[in-house]
Amino acid sequence: MYNKNIKIVLATVFFALVVWQFVEGNIGNGIFFLLIGLFFLLLYFRNEFLLLSFMELKKQDLDKASKWLTYIKEPQKALTQSQYAYYHYLKGVIHPNQNLSISEKHLKQAIKLGLRMDQDVAIAKLNLAGIAINKRKKREAQTLLTEAKKLDKNGILKEQIQNLKQQMKRV
Repeated sequence: MYNKNIKIVLATVFFALVVWQFVEGNIGNGIFFLLIGLFFLLLYFRNEFLLLSFMELKKQDLDKASKWLTYIKEPQKALTQSQYAYYHYLKGVIHPNQNLSISEKHLKQAIKLGLRMDQDVAIAKLNLAGIAINKRKKREAQTLLTEAKKLDKNGILKEQIQNLKQQMKRV
């Protein structure tokens, strides 16, 4: 939609309109402008295309998720650092069906930039372990699996970790 700087400017303009409308006594207009300003502020912290891509990924529709990511032009400039990490995370999760080396590059970049949630880091490391197993790098895969197991505090990835360990035994 808009660059992150434009979103901040728009939010500031709408908050200035809120103050002006409250001073003038137009409370209804002020509340309306406040909601619009909050919307632009929300979009600064949560990129709309990343949100749409996550929704499509949840539905297991990788083509549409990838399509939403292509709408982000110059992601390094348009996104905050955290959003840029999740951009790489989504690219890495979507690409394993296409190319393992591209997926590995994106997942490593996402971990380097800093994903916010431990669960997301665990999923990224789990995917990297699967890529390492496919590349016959057993020691690296074992390290990544133990790190993913430590980060998975709720036990959501327990079954996937067991599957990868069994797959590693066959290698």
